[in-house]
Order: sequence, then structure tokens, then C-alpha cells
Amino acid sequence: MGAAGPDGAGAAEHVANLVTVLDLVRSGRANTRPELARVSGLGRTVVTGRVADLTSYGLLEEGDLGPSTGGRAPRRLRFRANAGRVLVAELGATSLAVGVTDLGGTLLAHREESSDIAAGPEVLLPRVEALFDELLAEDPAGPPIWGIGVGVPGPVEFATGRPMAPPIMPGWDGYPIRDRLAERYDVTVWVDNEVNLMALGELRGGLAQGVRDLVFLKIGTGIGAGLVSAGLLHRGAQGCAGDVGHVAVVDDAAVVCRCGNIGCLEALAGGAALARDATTAAREGRSDFLAEQLAQAGELAASDVARAADHGDPVAVELITRSGRLVGEMLATLVNFYNPSLILIGGGVTGSGDLLLAAVRQAIYRRSLPLATRDLRIARSPLAERAGLLGAGFMVTDELFSPERLGAWVEGRSPAGRPELVLVS
Repeated sequence: MGAAGPDGAGAAEHVANLVTVLDLVRSGRANTRPELARVSGLGRTVVTGRVADLTSYGLLEEGDLGPSTGGRAPRRLRFRANAGRVLVAELGATSLAVGVTDLGGTLLAHREESSDIAAGPEVLLPRVEALFDELLAEDPAGPPIWGIGVGVPGPVEFATGRPMAPPIMPGWDGYPIRDRLAERYDVTVWVDNEVNLMALGELRGGLAQGVRDLVFLKIGTGIGAGLVSAGLLHRGAQGCAGDVGHVAVVDDAAVVCRCGNIGCLEALAGGAALARDATTAAREGRSDFLAEQLAQAGELAASDVARAADHGDPVAVELITRSGRLVGEMLATLVNFYNPSLILIGGGVTGSGDLLLAAVRQAIYRRSLPLATRDLRIARSPLAERAGLLGAGFMVTDELFSPERLGAWVEGRSPAGRPELVLVS
């Protein structure tokens, strides 16, 4: 590592200590040298040396005085979150959002608009790039871009950043999202399933902070889960862990899912399924409220079902309750198998309010083991549409500050202009 430390095993230990100290400060778990030594278990001399290194690299800075424990008051340390920026994007089935975060996960600016993921990468990615450029033009003198994080609504092979056989993303299978954006912006790019990023956003900046075992469930056009185990995001061997929308819940050949299988949860309880069944009910004359909505708009969405339920429409109430029950029964299996302490539910269908959440809770408690639910919390995601963007930013900084990558760029003080860093392992 040259000036940063010795060669070989000594260099690896040096980088590991840098990562330990940096993680403790940027997470807020320790912010003075005595606290760093106590929490990390590193010697005071090592802590002092690594703090000096990180300060010289522009990642830490001195703050105000902390409380005294009997001697001279220690100086607080701050992570320099404004040293760089991260571009983030979340592509959903029916919308896309882009933003800019600082290195600490604060969302500095963002844009959101309707879109159709089925339009394909050659339509949507140019739009993402245009929105990125607009955000950058608003602050041309801002800190450099250190990386890009992207979420998409389907399985992603994390090692390559390519969607793999995504059921609702025609034209995206194997598309080199990472390569395209890395060439365009000359930075490292990471791509993941959007629900993984939502889970990460809540874990690092939302209600799930401090939680070790979490399930984040998104109920939108499709249904997917982000899994956190022992404080770490679980992606699975090929990146498709948590694809619970395609769990079979009925054996009925008439219920055909977009993935090609029959009886999938998504085909019965997702946003598209709610819209489909509400449209049928409106056309059959079973709901005057939904029929009026259909006549006005020409089509129905899950939000229309939620609005109808809020007005007491019995058909809409039944549809949302059934959706919640089916989702809850699937989650009960996860609870028994995985034993999380927190389940967060997000996505567009959660706009139906407490009715859906109540049905989900009832099914989970009815079908799960009492021990597994004794301390289980089930709540709506408080970050809502921001969770995925924040998670994308955290994904990038976590990768850049990992033991595998920090040593490859830290002496140069910035990973900007180093798209090859994504390949370091």
C-alpha cells in the first residue's frame, strides 16, 4: 500500500483497521478516540494512527469537544459525508426515481416520474441518464461523483450487475446496466434488486436501524422481499433471494402469472391482480364505486381499489383483505423458517392503509409459531418511496468502504474515475 501501510499481511491488517475505525465513526457508534479504542478493541496507538490516516485521506475531520471522563475532554471525530456524492436510481414497474445522496446517505435532491419497465433498457436508461444530468447541472461545482447505485424490479446477478430472467422486465435479461453507466459517468456502478435496496435503506436510515434480522416486503405491481440476516443483506447465490412473489399459493391453472407459472402469490395479491379483479367486478356490476372510477379513467389501478375501500366499498374491502391474507400466509412461512424480529411492508399497495396491514398481521399471527411472533414487530415502511434511493446510496458507500476496495483507492483520496474498482474482490 505504499505510504498507507506495510506490504502483504501487514497491509491487509492496516486496511482492515482503517475500515473498522471508519465504520464506527460513520455509523455513529463511536466518535472519539477513547470510544474507538473501547468499541473496536484496537490499541490506542493503532486508533490514533488510523484516525490520522483517515484524516489525511479526507474521510474524517475533527469536530467539537466531547464529554470529559475525568481528564482532558476528547475531540469528537466526524465523517466527511460531503467529500463526494452518489447518483442513485430506482426503476419500478410503473415509475422511476433518481437522486443524489452524500456519502452519509442523506438524499440531497431527487426526481420521480411515471414509466413502464416493459419499455426496455434502451428507452428507460437514456431517461435515467437525462435526469442524472439535470441533477448534476443544478450543482456543477458540487463534490465529485464517487459511484452510482441502481435498483431494478427483478433478480440481479450482483457480481455482474445484470438482470437475470426478470419476469416483469422484457428486454432486460442480461442487459449490461453497470457497463453502460460506468462508461457514461466514469465511476463504479452497482446494481441490485430494488427491494434489497429498500431493505438496506430501512436498515441503515429508517425504522430498522439496529435490527439484526429483518424482512422488507414490497407489495406493488409485483411482490418481493428483501432479507437481512445477522445485520447483513442476504442476496443468495445468484441474487434472487426473496423472490416470494412467485411462491405458489394455489394450484389453479386459471391463475397464470407473468413468469409463466400458475398460482403465484403475485398473480393473486399484487397490485396488477388487484386492478384486474377490481376491473372485473366493475364490469360485472358488483361495485358501483369501482364502475364509476372505471368509466372516468378508462382503467383501474391498485390505488383506485384502495380509494374505494376507504369509501367503504365492500368489493374493494374484500379484495384488499384477501390480498393481505394471502401475503400474510406467505410471510408466516418466512417467520417460522427465518424468525425475523421486524417485518416492514412498503410499495404502492400499502396505500390501502391499515386494512391491508391488519389482514397481513392477522394471517401471520394465526399461522406462525407463538415463539416466532413473541417479539415480532410488523409495520409499514416509514421511508416509503425514499427507501430504495437511500438504499442505493448505502450500497455504493458500503462497497467503496469495504476491506476489499478501500485500500485500492484511498491513497488517491477519491474513487472518482475508477470504474474498475467494482471488479476488485
